[in-house]
Amino acid sequence: MELEDKLRTEYQVQLDAKSEEITKLEKATEDQKAVIAKQLEQISALSVDASKNKKVEQRNRELHQRCENLLEDVAKQKTRAKTLQSDLSEVREEIATLKQFDPAKMKKNLDASKKKLAEKTSANDLLQKSYKQTKNENAELKAQLKALEAKLEELEPKDSDVSETEVEQEAAA
Repeated sequence: MELEDKLRTEYQVQLDAKSEEITKLEKATEDQKAVIAKQLEQISALSVDASKNKKVEQRNRELHQRCENLLEDVAKQKTRAKTLQSDLSEVREEIATLKQFDPAKMKKNLDASKKKLAEKTSANDLLQKSYKQTKNENAELKAQLKALEAKLEELEPKDSDVSETEVEQEAAA
């Protein structure tokens, strides 16, 4: 036992130094474990944030793609609207030209034209009848004129004989 006490006293300083070193190392290990745990929490928080960031980035890409698709659709719709506007103006022009040929108005005009034509036809018929009468009368008058001229010619030679004898008688007197 003495030997044990002697050895203990001799090595007690060394044992105390070693046990202090062991406690320091244990404390350093504990500190390192705490730092590791803290870093693990940070890593897990960052990985959650990273996954959230990835989700947000994916969502941003999807929204960006949708935006581009919508812009293309808007451009297509604008060109389609312009085409439809030009078609609409053409149709309006066509309607305007077709309104000029309104069936009711045309029927009314046709009826009025038929009435005018009937009136002019009846007036023309009357003029034709009048013309024929005048022509017949003219022909009759020409015939009478020829007959009278013929009679006049018959009478004139007798009158010229009579007038010559009268001229001779007057000259003798």
